[in-house]
Amino acid sequence: MKEFLISILQNEILVYALMAFVPLLWIVPFALFAVWWERKISAHMQDRLGPMRTGGWHGWAQTIADILKLMQKEDIVPAAADKKLFVLAPFVVFVGSYAAYAVIPFSAAYVGSEINIGLFYLIAISSLVVIGLLMAGWASNNKWSLFGAMRSAAQVVSYEIPIALALLAVVMIVGSFDLQEINRAQSGPIWNWFVFQKFPFLFIATMLYFVASLAEVNRTPFDIPEAESELVAGYHTEYSGMKFALLFLAEYANMFVVSIIGATIFFGGWNSPFGEFMSGPIWGVFWFISKGMMFVFVQIWLRWTLPRLRVDQLMYVGWKVLIPFSFVNIIGVGFWVMMGR
Repeated sequence: MKEFLISILQNEILVYALMAFVPLLWIVPFALFAVWWERKISAHMQDRLGPMRTGGWHGWAQTIADILKLMQKEDIVPAAADKKLFVLAPFVVFVGSYAAYAVIPFSAAYVGSEINIGLFYLIAISSLVVIGLLMAGWASNNKWSLFGAMRSAAQVVSYEIPIALALLAVVMIVGSFDLQEINRAQSGPIWNWFVFQKFPFLFIATMLYFVASLAEVNRTPFDIPEAESELVAGYHTEYSGMKFALLFLAEYANMFVVSIIGATIFFGGWNSPFGEFMSGPIWGVFWFISKGMMFVFVQIWLRWTLPRLRVDQLMYVGWKVLIPFSFVNIIGVGFWVMMGR
């Protein structure tokens, strides 16, 4: 009997381990594609061509060649660095990004772990990334890395508040933190999506969330922690080889996370814009990923359009613009919900 129970336990552990690797099947191809896509978009915006040779058609294999090169590079640890923290930091950053995929509902039929506090879990686990960034900056024993890490901590702490308040507006209406419940509340045609409901409060919440999410993932105009003109490369200045690739992978994984959170909360998630037409589990995955990629495209587009803010401007936007607007918006949603009841 004891051996039978042990074998069942081992099988369960194996199943959970295999399930934990499923998001990796999406993250790695997405990161490789997104880097190539960003190069091509930036090139065409600047009247260039971008990668054209490696792999043939429009240099589609350029990013694959780059990642293979990074995997073969020497793993350098600075002599004055705190070696344990220096090695651990990229893994902490990636784990924070990777763990967020556990509750993301890719369709009505698939979600890694359907828990009734899924949105709360996402907000909490995404905060783990900044711990890794602080570790990377401190352990590098480099003033530019430390400046970048401190900027990142201040930025994430500041902009998590408007993000949480913007998402809370939808939670107040649905009455649940469950991402699948939020998706189901938007079932039907496109005008049932929350971005078009309770006007103007949820539309304002959408805009607040999107602006704050750019700061959350260090994208222009909020890429202060890795400002090349000021900090060389910020918190990852001393990193090379596979550790640098892991930090880069986490950045693009984060981009997609904030994009699909926005798509789930405000743009119907896996729901078809045509109601019952072109709906179902397979179509749900298609619509879900398409909406996420739309937000990723806008993030890339803005990077090559807007100038970078100064640190004081970054803090001003967060504390004196987004947070006051978020509080006023929450009060408006609260009154709307009370009147509706």
